[in-house]
Amino acid sequence: MTTVEVVELLVSPVHRYAGRPGDGAAPGPDDELVDRIEVRRNLRIVGDRYFGKPAHRNASITIMSAENLPVDIDPAVGLRQTRRNILLRGIDIDSFVGETVTLDSGEGPVTLAVNRPARPCAWMTAVIGPGAQRAMLGKGGVRCTPLSDGVLTLGTASFSVVTASNGTDNEAPGLRRGRSREG
Repeated sequence: MTTVEVVELLVSPVHRYAGRPGDGAAPGPDDELVDRIEVRRNLRIVGDRYFGKPAHRNASITIMSAENLPVDIDPAVGLRQTRRNILLRGIDIDSFVGETVTLDSGEGPVTLAVNRPARPCAWMTAVIGPGAQRAMLGKGGVRCTPLSDGVLTLGTASFSVVTASNGTDNEAPGLRRGRSREG
C-alpha cells in the first residue's frame, strides 16, 4: 500500500471539447470540481455525462498524476483543462496499465481496472497552451473501468495493486518490499 493524495475530482455533466479545438471549448458548469465522487461498478461516476451509457465502457474513469501536469506551460492547469476525473499526487499512475488497483480515501476501497493510457489530444494545446499535447505524451493519465461501488474524496488515500499485469496478486514491480512507483 502507498499513501497518495487525491488533489482534484471532476464530474462533468456536459461534453466541453466537441468540434475543432480552434473553435474553443464549450462553457462548463462552475461545479465540475467536487469534494467527493460516487463510483458505480461498470456504470462510472454518478453525475458524469457518460454515467450508465455504453460509450467508452473500458475508459469510463480517467486518472492522472499531478506530477505530470504541464505546469511549465500553465501553472494553473488542472482537471478542468485535462478533462480527467481524478488527479493523484504521489504515484506514477501511468505505469500501472494492465493492472487492477484500489483507491481508498476512507470510505472503503474503490477497485479499478487500469485498461490503457489516456492519450492527450489537440485540445490540450488549445486549452492549456502551446506544446501541452506533446508535453503530456506518455503521461496523460490512464483510462479505467470501475470494478466496485464506492466513494472517493479529496485528501489522503491509500493506493494498492490488487492484481499486477504479470498475473500475481499484490506484487507489481516497484511495489515489492515496501517500494513504490511514486512519481
